[in-house]
Parts: sequence; C-alpha cells; structure tokens
Amino acid sequence: MPGKTKARAGIADVARLAGVSIGTASKALNDRGQLREETRARVQAAAEQLGFIPSSVATSLLTGRTFTVGLIMTDHHGRFSLPVLHGAEDALGWAETLAFVCDTRDDPIREQHYVRSLLSRRVDGIIVAGRRAEARPPLLAKSPVPVVYAFARSADDADCSVVTDEEGGAVTAIEHLVRTGRRRIAHVTGPHGHASAIARVAGTSRALAAAGLELVGEPWYGGWSEVWGRFAASAIAREHPEVDAVFCGSDTIARGVADGLREAGRRVPEDVALVGVDNWAPVAEECRPPLTSVDLSLRQVGRRAGQLLLQAIEHGHTAGVHSVPCQLVVRNSSAPA
Repeated sequence: MPGKTKARAGIADVARLAGVSIGTASKALNDRGQLREETRARVQAAAEQLGFIPSSVATSLLTGRTFTVGLIMTDHHGRFSLPVLHGAEDALGWAETLAFVCDTRDDPIREQHYVRSLLSRRVDGIIVAGRRAEARPPLLAKSPVPVVYAFARSADDADCSVVTDEEGGAVTAIEHLVRTGRRRIAHVTGPHGHASAIARVAGTSRALAAAGLELVGEPWYGGWSEVWGRFAASAIAREHPEVDAVFCGSDTIARGVADGLREAGRRVPEDVALVGVDNWAPVAEECRPPLTSVDLSLRQVGRRAGQLLLQAIEHGHTAGVHSVPCQLVVRNSSAPA
C-alpha cells in the first residue's frame, strides 16, 4: 500500500542473506567469538546491504550492559565542567555509549539524588567533573559501578582520577617568558591556600630556580578577578618598577593586570610581558593585547576520563591519579622585549 512503512531488517534477515546461523551473525556483528574473517566480513556486508541497525535492548541482554553512563557536573556556569564533558563525550561516542548529563549546581543533596537516579537506570559507569582542583569526597562509599573523577580528583587514592598538570603549566609559562628575554618576573594569583594557586606558585618557583632567577617580591595572592588584577598591577608598578613580566594565575586576573599596567603608563608587551592561565577565549582573545595563556587541556582531561571509564567497565577498576599536560597558547601579550 502507498505510505506503508518498510519493515525493519532483523538479525534473522542478516543471517539469511549471509548464509549463516543467527548465532553466528550475532557474534560477527558484536565482534565476539572465534570466527573466520571471511565469515565476519560477509555478515557485516549483509548487514550494511539491508541497512540493519542493532537493537540496543538485544545488545544489552547479550552483554549485560546498557551502554549508558552518567556525567555529573558541579559547575552550573559550565566554565570548567563543559569542556570536560565534551571531551568525555568524544571518547564515549566511539564506543556508542550515551550519556545522561546531570548538573548538581554544587549541591551535595542534589548530587546524591542524581546518583540514585543514574543507578536506578542501570548506567554502566559515572564520570564526575569538578570545577575546582581541590580533592573532593568520593561520590559513594562503595559504588556498584566504576566512577572516574575529572579535574577535581577524589580524596580517596583508591579511586580513579584525571587531573591537569597545573604546576607543569606554570613551568611552561615561566620558561616561555625567560626564552623571550624576560628576567624580572612577578606572579599575581588567586586566594592563598587555593589548590590551583599553590600549584601555580610551586611551578613558578621551580622554573625560575632552574633558570637561575628569583621571583620579584612575594607572590601576590588575592581574588580570581579583574579588580584584583588592576590593584596588583598598580602596586607592582609602584613598588617594583623593574618588573618586565607578570605571570598571572588566571586570564581574568591577567586582563585586570593589563588594564592596571596601562593606567600606570607601562606598555604590554613592550615594557611588561603578560601570561595568564585558562585560555578562556572570551577573556584571552578580547584582552588588549590578546593574551598568551596556559590552556588547562580540560577537553583532553574529559577524553581521558571517558577512556578510563570504558576500560574500567570492560576490564575492571584501575586506581590512581592520571595527569594531563597543559598547553601554552602564545599571543601578542608576551612578544619578546
């Protein structure tokens, strides 16, 4: 009849066309069992010819998996969580695994609600994307499915976590400034005691020592804001006029420092080179001049977390902290003196 929907091809149709049993066709399409390559290729060709689409229900019954995972984010602005989630989806997509994305809005009660909901849907695993580098409490005391923590590691060393090498990123920034001829470097960063600030100060000190240099003055601790950056720049210009470079703990701080230096009559980069952290495009690219910045490789953190979760689902849990290197994105603010 006109308008009648064509029947969807099933596994029996594929087996009939390929001249094999249904069981053999299933093994060939799910890459299971010991089959001759010629048989596997013939079944796959038959499936392609018929436009066969495997049933997710049948696949779940066969493998014991739902091919779904939970992605829990704690950063409702998405500034840090979204790149991690995008990277995780890159890895999961190759395994034809769907993700349920849950935004906890940094609320522990909401987080536990989502955990119960995800487990009730029999997800194969969970990725937790943090918004701060500080270690966080484990999602569950004992999880029935694998859990991987991304950016914010778990406080339990028995868990699997993926973090960005923030100290190494600071080393890369200082080495770049030294290579461009800068020798009198100051550091303006976030709150004293913040994990990211601690890591970036440690990397700054290590790189300067390796170059036979010392930081000009003490690290300037404050907020992660442009206001703090402008204030610090004004103070540095007044107290340390010899400074020829400033490494900032974030792009937001760096944009404030750029404004503050300009107000103090110092040119960027002719008089003072400037490097930030985050490589946050709305800030780094709109800064004047455009800002050299340490990219935290958050998408790569997410991709690695997705890969580790898939490995844990297939082969069992692997404990430990996995570190992803940062990348320096060079723009005009750090041109050679």
